[in-house]
Amino acid sequence: MSREALSAQLIEPIPFGYTVLQMAVIISMLRGVNVGAHNRIKMDVLGAICESLGLQDVQTYVQSGNVVFRTKEKDLAKLASRMESAIEQKAGFRPDVILRTTSEMRAAAAKNPFAKRHGIEPSKLLVSFLAEEPEAAAAKKLKDIKADPEELYLNGRELYIYYPNGMARPNVAWMSVIKSLKITGTGRNWNSVLKLLEMAEKLETCV
Repeated sequence: MSREALSAQLIEPIPFGYTVLQMAVIISMLRGVNVGAHNRIKMDVLGAICESLGLQDVQTYVQSGNVVFRTKEKDLAKLASRMESAIEQKAGFRPDVILRTTSEMRAAAAKNPFAKRHGIEPSKLLVSFLAEEPEAAAAKKLKDIKADPEELYLNGRELYIYYPNGMARPNVAWMSVIKSLKITGTGRNWNSVLKLLEMAEKLETCV
């Protein structure tokens, strides 16, 4: 399913008769920023860019390009494209922007296949958030990858990878997996996933 098709399903339309426009809380994750010498952007600059687009209650988290905010926009594919263009205009490069609603991030956390296993280290568990759900053929190809000792689990638009020996020298780099799926995505470790969810849920409860 394309990002455009998904966008219509992400946020419930406002029922007829409502006089107050609902504001959805969205989690934005940029791919490949502030990793090396290229694609650098300060978080205060990123926050200001988001505010210039009319996004409200903007909060950033660490340096990997995470933003939580409120928005009236119902078309998330359109919003992601606007954010990519605004970053390109201001910072000189165009990163992929992956968006999730609070409920989608909550569902991603709940689907963690390692949740009931003892000894799992959060810093070694990566969740890759994909722009689209992979086609069946790509998902099947993923199962054929010999990843040992890493473990890979695909569930919808989330790919969970556990690196028991750490991410510094993995047997299978998650970016190579993303390329095999032919879908863009960005990874966050488990600690970051839970923190972003916490921020979004807290923002939802604010009046």
